[in-house]
Amino acid sequence: MTDTIFSKRLGKRSFLKAILATSVAAVSLAPASLLAQSATKEFRIGYQKNGVLYLAKQTGQIDAAFKAKGIDVKWVEFSFGPPLLEALNIGSIDFGYTGDSPPIFAQAAGANILYVAAQEAAGAGAAILVKDDSPIKTLADLKGKKLGFAKASSAHNLSIAALEKAGLTYQDITPVYLPPADGAAAFSKGAIDAWTIWDPFYAVAEAQPGTRVLALAQGIVRQNSFFLANKTFTEAHPELVSLANAEIARASQWATAHREEVTKILTEATGIAYDAQKKAVDRTEFVITPLSPPVVDEQQHIADRFLALGLIPKPIAVKDVVWVWKPTT
Repeated sequence: MTDTIFSKRLGKRSFLKAILATSVAAVSLAPASLLAQSATKEFRIGYQKNGVLYLAKQTGQIDAAFKAKGIDVKWVEFSFGPPLLEALNIGSIDFGYTGDSPPIFAQAAGANILYVAAQEAAGAGAAILVKDDSPIKTLADLKGKKLGFAKASSAHNLSIAALEKAGLTYQDITPVYLPPADGAAAFSKGAIDAWTIWDPFYAVAEAQPGTRVLALAQGIVRQNSFFLANKTFTEAHPELVSLANAEIARASQWATAHREEVTKILTEATGIAYDAQKKAVDRTEFVITPLSPPVVDEQQHIADRFLALGLIPKPIAVKDVVWVWKPTT
């Protein structure tokens, strides 16, 4: 089966031999009552062109596991988290992956979502960038400057936390809300003074001549990411959300030990230059787990930060939308 499905994919045989065999076997051994619970014939996943979820898409691992249950997987691409969460809320997709901030804005707006798994990260894969010849040498020098980032994204939180570290307030800068592609163009043209961004966009920009890293997220704020699901779907099909989580966790375990092969797969899939993609992969922390109390506490801290600045309309309790995933292995 591995060779049939993936023979045209570069370097994926070892991945699937190690992972697909175990996942498909697990499905075949599932109780009939569990399989009968699912009336759905399609599982819709929102993804971005980065990270372990995209890796699992490119290898076909999730598709194969769901096909074994008679369910097709539909993949829907998004450029960043907030529009993905909007789609998740209205039920256009069932499952997706974002950074730390989009779920907070979504929950504050009453979105029909649940956190279902976490990918913890110390923050090596995000940074604030400036030009080499910029007079901005420290975070304090951002005062009075135009700082670009995607609104309601993880870059939004990093920007605010960086200002706090420098003793500045949100009012000390001019925020320029830009999705990643527009942010890259604005930064390249000098239309903004600094840009807060995550991988692989960060790695691509870092490779451009004249780019300087002003500050890494690491040491300022954690950059945890999350897998989320539509609440109604999760309550109706918890076994499918668990299956998706399990497949992604298996992919993450393989990726940790096979970064070179991961780089090749993602380079082929994205068209990003090999060296830039390798940087992004090398600094990715591929560990997928249920949400721990410290992770929930960190999310709550971010929510309280946004509330204090008037960026969300009301207080929220993150714990209220956390679904407890119980891995079987």
